Amino acid sequence: MQNAGLMRRFAAITYDMLLVAALLFIATIPFIALRGGEPVEVGDNTLYRVVLIIVVYGFFIGFWTRSGRTLGMQSWGLQLETTSGEIPSFAAASLRFFAAIVSWAPAGLGFLWSLWDKHNLAWHDRISGTRLVYYPKPGKQ
Repeated sequence: MQNAGLMRRFAAITYDMLLVAALLFIATIPFIALRGGEPVEVGDNTLYRVVLIIVVYGFFIGFWTRSGRTLGMQSWGLQLETTSGEIPSFAAASLRFFAAIVSWAPAGLGFLWSLWDKHNLAWHDRISGTRLVYYPKPGKQ
């Protein structure tokens, strides 16, 4: 067991973003149907924006609080844990979700921080009291 490195994190994020994009497409279908097939203008539709945020939030919080792993994290051998090795609570997962937005905001600096952190922790790891751990498959390192 070791804390996940930046490249493994980004690989899992890429995989998860494809899944989230598919969910957002599905969540958009009713809004397009209600508009008679016309595109939805995000800026003009507060309900639509709220639904999109709920879908993204629900995806991550749901996986993190049930198993500590999104599908992308499972593919890359990653597990989200508290510093004591437990699956994060709803509160810790929520804090991590919003702190990750802060980590992305300044051009991803919060993620890049893990390159200099002696424990490979990003800002949102430290803020939420969680860590992303790499569990290699038996026989792989």
